[in-house]
Amino acid sequence: MKLAFSTLGVPGMPVADVVRLAAENGYQGVELRAHPEEPVHPGLTALERAAVAEEFKRGGVEVLTVAGYVKVAAEGEDGPVLAGLAELVELARDLGAPYVRVFPGGGDQDSAEADAIAARRLGAAAPHAADLGVRILLETHDSHRAGADVARVVGTVGHGQIGAIWDVMHTWLAGEEPAATHAVLAPHLGYVQVKDIASAEDTTPLALGAGTLPLKECLDTPASDGWVCWEYEKRWYPEAAELPGLLAAGREHLLGLGAPKQ
Repeated sequence: MKLAFSTLGVPGMPVADVVRLAAENGYQGVELRAHPEEPVHPGLTALERAAVAEEFKRGGVEVLTVAGYVKVAAEGEDGPVLAGLAELVELARDLGAPYVRVFPGGGDQDSAEADAIAARRLGAAAPHAADLGVRILLETHDSHRAGADVARVVGTVGHGQIGAIWDVMHTWLAGEEPAATHAVLAPHLGYVQVKDIASAEDTTPLALGAGTLPLKECLDTPASDGWVCWEYEKRWYPEAAELPGLLAAGREHLLGLGAPKQ
């Protein structure tokens, strides 16, 4: 099992501090939230991108994912969505990240229509991603919360550079059993994104193991390359405990659940 954490848990933290935090706590990778309010985003210059990549290389930590906010099933013209996907893929290439994270964002559209829009856009973006050696991963989230929802889209695209992220909270909230999620996502899975919460009504982030999510059952069904990323949503819950003080115990908890079955 290779462990990463998301910078959503340390909003605004300078890159050097993120790298040091990961290395000191035994995390091999980091999921970088790519947003203009963060140090890393598509607006960085070539020199700035090179400096970020060098910082991670020097610290012996991998950039796992560029976590973007493109909504591939959103209503509207394809052009801005495809441009946003291209920007994220190019940023990932420049940082040496194998993955880009995107959201569905289908809103209240008919599910079949949202599926078709997302599949069309992801299919259009796939050749560019392939050329740059980056894989675009659609997260189980919002309008496509269950693994079955994401699998419909990714399966329709049918391209190796388009895959899935399994956010265990969203599939749990959808009422999908971990074994069922894995069964539909296994052919497409990039990695598993873990977290913990008190209940469906209270999604304030908690230390791993302190909540109700079935983490062991989810990690008994591994991601294709063994990556597990802790997404601690401190950015949206300022009252939550600070992530740095939880990282060491979180790592031990995940390792204590046992290595994913191969």
